[in-house]
Amino acid sequence: MVFGRSEPGEPPLVTTKILIAGGFGVGKTTMVGSISEIRPLRTEEPLTDRGVGVDDVSGVERKSTTTVAMDFGRITLTDRLVLYLFGTPGQERFWFMWDELALGALGAVVIADTRRLTDSFPSIDYFERRGTPFVVAVNCFDGAERHRAEDIAIALDLDPGVPVLLCDVRQRESSKEVLISLVEHVLSWSETEPGPAGAAAPAG
Repeated sequence: MVFGRSEPGEPPLVTTKILIAGGFGVGKTTMVGSISEIRPLRTEEPLTDRGVGVDDVSGVERKSTTTVAMDFGRITLTDRLVLYLFGTPGQERFWFMWDELALGALGAVVIADTRRLTDSFPSIDYFERRGTPFVVAVNCFDGAERHRAEDIAIALDLDPGVPVLLCDVRQRESSKEVLISLVEHVLSWSETEPGPAGAAAPAG
């Protein structure tokens, strides 16, 4: 966290960094765009034939762009708490950037798609090994089969206490609830867990 200037007698302004992670095409860019109070910075580039055989687009065949560096946005949760949002690239060939993006992060949101649930494992493994608190936000795509949060937690083999939330990242209020749940989880997690572990590369 970073504490900013405030008027005498007022609590300090707190700014902190949150990562938005997950597999390719799960909705990371959409979430940052839906909730950011500033025009989000995006580093999307068109998918080209160079990615054929490298990028797995099964289930998201209509997706025509990909994040190659990061998405960036900002949201003020309260008058004293500002979150800076960093969306990570989802494709394996860009994972080398994760360690830089994760430096100083308070916590993370792992967005999951139940149609491609295994795509969530690299992000989950990364934050578990790094010692970063996270929540899993299940993006409820149109036409996708709905599952209970408890069943998804079992399928992902999550540690007890890791929140699983059903959401629609296209909707600002839904994305905001995810971030509020993450902040609450971080506060409770910090009371029981040791400090963050060292950096680790995403699991393949």
